[in-house]
Amino acid sequence: MRLPRSGAGWTIAVFGLLALLLGALGLIWPETQLRLLGFEVPAERGPGDYTGTFLTASSMASFNMGVYYLLAVATEWRPFYRFTVWFRLVTFTVFTIAVLSDVAPGRFFGVAAWEGLGALATAAGLWWDARRPVRPTGSAGSVPAPASDAAR
Repeated sequence: MRLPRSGAGWTIAVFGLLALLLGALGLIWPETQLRLLGFEVPAERGPGDYTGTFLTASSMASFNMGVYYLLAVATEWRPFYRFTVWFRLVTFTVFTIAVLSDVAPGRFFGVAAWEGLGALATAAGLWWDARRPVRPTGSAGSVPAPASDAAR
């Protein structure tokens, strides 16, 4: 895989790698994932408890999302970067509301904060990339210029 070629690309790569790894963790060691999120892990689950099913689905979605993010980095797909900013802010809002309304434990706010801070970091990366001076490609030490749509 290629290394990110822009500041925004680095933020997407970090999130993608962590989403992939945490998704794998949830698939391999679901109890560990639940504890990290602040959820109870009872010794035995009762009938009608689909926590394992839901965790498997969520973990697989996280794993796949990580792959999508890393693919976006490999292709420097900047429209995807912009898209993630808005939807990660929506995710921050929904997860924060879940904690504040006692639907999720307080430690789950860490997930909300991660989403919000990640969205802001990617937005800052897009802003910074749009203002970087464009260097001619092929010169010694040159870095490929970000796509011209970085500010949109």
